[in-house]
Formats: sequence, C-alpha cells, structure tokens
Amino acid sequence: MTDCGMMIVVETGAGAPARLAAALAAGKIASVVIAAADGTPAVEVQALIGAAQASGAAALIRDDARLARTLRADGVHLSAGNAKAFGEAREIVGSRGIVGVDAGRSRHEAMVAGEAGADYVAFGIPDHVDDRVKAHKRRCELVAWWSEIFEVPVVAFDVARAEEAGQLAAAGADFIALTLPAREPPATSGELVRAAYDAIAAEAVA
Repeated sequence: MTDCGMMIVVETGAGAPARLAAALAAGKIASVVIAAADGTPAVEVQALIGAAQASGAAALIRDDARLARTLRADGVHLSAGNAKAFGEAREIVGSRGIVGVDAGRSRHEAMVAGEAGADYVAFGIPDHVDDRVKAHKRRCELVAWWSEIFEVPVVAFDVARAEEAGQLAAAGADFIALTLPAREPPATSGELVRAAYDAIAAEAVA
C-alpha cells in the first residue's frame, strides 16, 4: 500500500455538514480544508471544524488565519496566489498551528514557501485554466519534481476525480486533496473518497 494520505476540501453552504459526514465516514481523512464563502456565519464554520476534529482530522480554514485562531481550528490553508501571506498567517496561528501553501503551478513560490517553514506545499489547478488535461499533466510533473528533491510534504490540490488521485499518488504526492462536489447528493462525497482510495491502492500494486 502507498503511504499517500487523504485531505478533503468542503465548501460551506447548504448540505456541507452532510457532505463532510459522508466523506469522513468513507475513509481515513488527515485534514479537512474548509472553504468559507463570504458572509458565512461563524457557527456554520465551527460546526464543520468540530466534525472534522471529532473524526481525528485536522481542520484548516482557507485563507483566513484569524478566523482559524478564533474558532480554534488547527491551522490555515493559503490558496494559490496568497503565498505572500505566509508570514502573517504563521504569526497568527503560532508555531503549533498548521500553515499550508498552495503554490499553484509555480516552482518558485513552492520553494519560497518550503524555505519559510510551510507545513506542506500544494500544487493545484486554478479555476481559470481552460486546458485541464495539460494542467493535470503539469500538476503531476510538479508533484514528482517536489517529492524527489524536498522533504516538506507535497499535496495535490483541486482533485475532483478518483483516477486523478491514483495518478498523483503514483507521482509521489504525500496527500491528495479531494474537492467534495457541492452540487451532488452527500452520498456522492463518500463514493468519491472510497473510489479515490481504491485508485491509490491500485497504483500501489501496479
């Protein structure tokens, strides 16, 4: 079996608790990244944090270190384009808090984040990218490059399909960050997690 772990990204909003519960029940999850939309009541974010932590997963807030500290989350995930906020985020959540950085498709930003002390470096596919096939290949190449050279864990972000998870695990990802489908029934989130783990296992014995 591969040592590749699983993270999940859940957007706040209608059905978020049910999607998260289904994903957490489907397999071992190391971390949950909570993407809170502007104006989301703190109580809704707090409920997702509590569910993640109760399952043994670390709860990270996307791009809001102050909210993470206020709600006693485990840390913050800085999305692509926000790497420069690392120093401030580290100061806010402290040395015990997790600060992960999505470098997008930038080797330079990844190395800067790693040298600054990021707990993990992520490579993802920004929403504005049209050629998803080419972007997926590039993400695999970046994951493989990082995993061969650096000790800081590398996370493959913006993963929406199980087969992608298997390919990225084979490339050397330490964690796969699955984005839970917000417009699908909650059960679909659980199915995605199970399928991703199956794909990772298949790559490990291939």
